Amino acid sequence: MSLEAFLALLVYAFVTSITPGPNNLMLLASGVNFGIVRSVPHMLGISIGFLVLLVAVGLGLGAVLTAFPALHTGLKIAGGAYLLYLAWKIAMSRSLSGKGEVKAQPMRFIDAAAFQWVNPKAWVMAITAMAVYTNPEHPFLSVVLIAVAFTIVNLPSVSVWAGFGTALRGFLSDPVRLKWFNIAMGILLAATLWPMLR
Repeated sequence: MSLEAFLALLVYAFVTSITPGPNNLMLLASGVNFGIVRSVPHMLGISIGFLVLLVAVGLGLGAVLTAFPALHTGLKIAGGAYLLYLAWKIAMSRSLSGKGEVKAQPMRFIDAAAFQWVNPKAWVMAITAMAVYTNPEHPFLSVVLIAVAFTIVNLPSVSVWAGFGTALRGFLSDPVRLKWFNIAMGILLAATLWPMLR
């Protein structure tokens, strides 16, 4: 891969990692509800989970899904159902952590990592990166370089969303504002399913 191609890959990784999607909306809500420190396992889960998904797609999983459309459809249905469940949980959250809501917990590392496997945006990012940036003459090296590019960019990008949410904690300490913020985040998270339904 040429330096120009790698730089283009870094730009692609940055743009797709920083723009709104299920992960970033959930991190924004997590930053608001739990703060940045308690959102770290969620951030790490996204980055590591996506890295594993990306490498799996690069090593042939994308071809398996293309060969078996029913498997792809099943994955979309499971992902959509889980995303709606998460949207509901966010929308129903009513207090900041540490202010009386004992049940609410930030997403765990393993949950965030596993979510990448049913996240429609993560699949599109991984399949597109592998389709556009792999070199058929050096497939393994291409997969490694794509993984390196996303590793460099992904964690700092998703951290911005949790940090922004944390910055909003003071403003959203009012229960009415927090309620409407969480409802809006739940609706936006559910709306990320729209491209998958078209």
